[in-house]
Amino acid sequence: MSLADKVLAVNDDLPIRTDVPVHSGKVRSVYWLTEEDSRRLIQEKGYDVAADAPLAIMVISDRISAFECIWHGEGGIQGIPGKGAALNAISNHWFKLFREQGLADSHILDIPHPFVWIVQKAKPVMIEAICRQYITGSMWRAYDKGEREFCGIQLPDNLQKDQKLPELLITPSTKGIISGVPGIPEVDDVNITRDDIANNFEAFQFKSADDIAQYEKLLKEGFNVISEELAKLDQVFVDTKFEFGYVTDAAGNEKLIYMDEVGTPDSSRIWDGPNYREGKVIENSKEGFRQMLLNHFPDPDILLNKNRMEERYALARDNALPEAVMMKVSETYVGIAEKIIGGKLVLSDNPKAEIIDILRDQYGLIDG
Repeated sequence: MSLADKVLAVNDDLPIRTDVPVHSGKVRSVYWLTEEDSRRLIQEKGYDVAADAPLAIMVISDRISAFECIWHGEGGIQGIPGKGAALNAISNHWFKLFREQGLADSHILDIPHPFVWIVQKAKPVMIEAICRQYITGSMWRAYDKGEREFCGIQLPDNLQKDQKLPELLITPSTKGIISGVPGIPEVDDVNITRDDIANNFEAFQFKSADDIAQYEKLLKEGFNVISEELAKLDQVFVDTKFEFGYVTDAAGNEKLIYMDEVGTPDSSRIWDGPNYREGKVIENSKEGFRQMLLNHFPDPDILLNKNRMEERYALARDNALPEAVMMKVSETYVGIAEKIIGGKLVLSDNPKAEIIDILRDQYGLIDG
């Protein structure tokens, strides 16, 4: 079996029973179950959700996106071997710790296969919540140019690149387009302040002003849980993105939960501790892949300049990356996942066939 065959690149063509088109994102595809199947599974499996809650099957892929493009490798490799299994295993590990430590639940109800989550529909909070413990990346670039205010937070002078910040910062941005709020442009992913959120909490789909404090508490506690666990592995948790939403449990209680993925190399920066102490940054996250792309192409401005998107899409479409590059990224993802879960990552030679068998035989979601 070739390397390309072991990569799950296309994940929106599974024969799962659904009444609506499959929603395919950059990495995951979502299959909304029929109302009948949702009700049946809730009853059969005893999920702690309302009896009529819509459920979905979320299938991860091995695709890799960076700079808003999907990248591929030589030899027909359409993703990173092991990446999907690594991301899910890491998220599952942190979500479980959050639950055990009494933080909050996640949208995941069941994990039938390493590539698959059964999730409940949540009403998302329209904020991408970024937590930063170190000054690096876009924040450092802006700081280096003289900016001192970020999302309403004032930073001191004389900070050095990649140094630890005086305190954990929350630098939120909009998730999707927020309409009709003074001072917030109607475009996706704009930085906002805590005051913006507090003064317009309903526009961000918070149920009450009190929930802003709850969201900040879950952000900080979630960050600290992951940071402390990574420190035991001599890894530095640099920054990360959290997303939140509301769900209703079987008893009818509405609650704020963690959504999407948490603490993964896709949503976070993770640095190797021993190297960081020696003044070197070794990325155990997708940031390493981004840096490689910037060094790989003669004109990195194409990847950084949003006015050159057509050129950027063409760059990703027309350039197969060397197999060695894809495998190095694979080692990063699989390596950090195995550190975090404390064991070997189970990789499949044919994940699609396994998923179909499990969802047919154990969940009754595939005809035939």
